Amino acid sequence: MNRREFSGQLAGAGMAMAATGWAQAQGGPVEGTHYVRLQTPAPVTLPNASKKLEVVEFFWYECPHCNTFEPMLEAWVKKLPADIHFRQVPVGFTARHVLGQKLFYALEEMGQLSTLHRRIFAAVHVQNRRMNTEGDIMSWVKDQGVDMAKFGETWKSFQVTTKANRAKQLADAYKIDGVPAMGINGRFFTSGALAGSHDRALAVADFLIQRARQA
Repeated sequence: MNRREFSGQLAGAGMAMAATGWAQAQGGPVEGTHYVRLQTPAPVTLPNASKKLEVVEFFWYECPHCNTFEPMLEAWVKKLPADIHFRQVPVGFTARHVLGQKLFYALEEMGQLSTLHRRIFAAVHVQNRRMNTEGDIMSWVKDQGVDMAKFGETWKSFQVTTKANRAKQLADAYKIDGVPAMGINGRFFTSGALAGSHDRALAVADFLIQRARQA
């Protein structure tokens, strides 16, 4: 899947080829086929000393694959060891993607993300709600009963701009060109397109977590 291109047809073709590679593999996931090792490690952010490894999911609210992946990812995250720091990072490939980034980080700053995160996916993919412009987003947020004065201020804040910029830098460091994708401790990334399916992407992520522990 090419960066800035989110074609379901291309993604499906990539998954079919990856599935064939998986079936032929011996001894588990294959580097260069089911996952990629970064030549230059990406930054890792751990919140405290109890966390040893970081796992990042890169996503976009308007991506149908991300919407399908979200409940599977949630179930997988609940089973992660306590020393794994997991976080989601919205991509900012284009100006339209940046709107989703700002929505994510504004809600995070306000402490509303856990309540509204899944509602955004539902609004886009179930209710067919438009989120293409700042006006679209403001209208939806207002419908959720959010304090619009505070949201508007937060949307334009230095904190949100900084987080969005850092998210773009991290996606660039991982060389992410499509979503959803999983980054493992700054050293590896995988995706459904590489692994062959969303389920297999999570299995590859488990494998890479163990590889990262051994490093």
